[in-house]
Amino acid sequence: MKRIFFSLSALLVAVLTALAFTVVPASAEQAAPSPLDSVPVAGTAADGSTFTGTVVPTTFTSQGRQLLLNGTLNGTMRDASGATTGTVADAPVSLPIALPTGTCPILHLTLGPLDLNLLGLAVHLDRVVLDITAISGPGNLLGNLLCAIAGLLNGTGDLGALPALIAQLNALLGLGR
Repeated sequence: MKRIFFSLSALLVAVLTALAFTVVPASAEQAAPSPLDSVPVAGTAADGSTFTGTVVPTTFTSQGRQLLLNGTLNGTMRDASGATTGTVADAPVSLPIALPTGTCPILHLTLGPLDLNLLGLAVHLDRVVLDITAISGPGNLLGNLLCAIAGLLNGTGDLGALPALIAQLNALLGLGR
């Protein structure tokens, strides 16, 4: 059996986008198609053979501290010349999902030089640069929340979620009512 190395970045982006920004009304008669109806997957084996197909997600589960996507895999395996060597239809799969980590800028403040005379005390402050960057990833609650808010304000998400995110931020910082 050939080992396939899947590129799951497209799957991860679709999963996180759907989790973060999909709202389904409780009274909807027929739900609109979700971006998770079918997710393309592709991989290349060491011998040059390729696999292209789709995963249809069914559930999310966890195993220890690892998030898993369960679903069915459909696709075609081709050798290096492009000839079909096998197909997969409705094969159950359980794929590990790695939550993205990264940074997002929150504040960049530059103050020029400042000279003060405070009742005979000379104070000189050279240029000051303050950068605040949120770090997102598993366990980084404040970083994840601030990156989500920054993403909404940059036009990459649903602004309807902003009040709930701000309420979470207030609760995390102890600023709630």
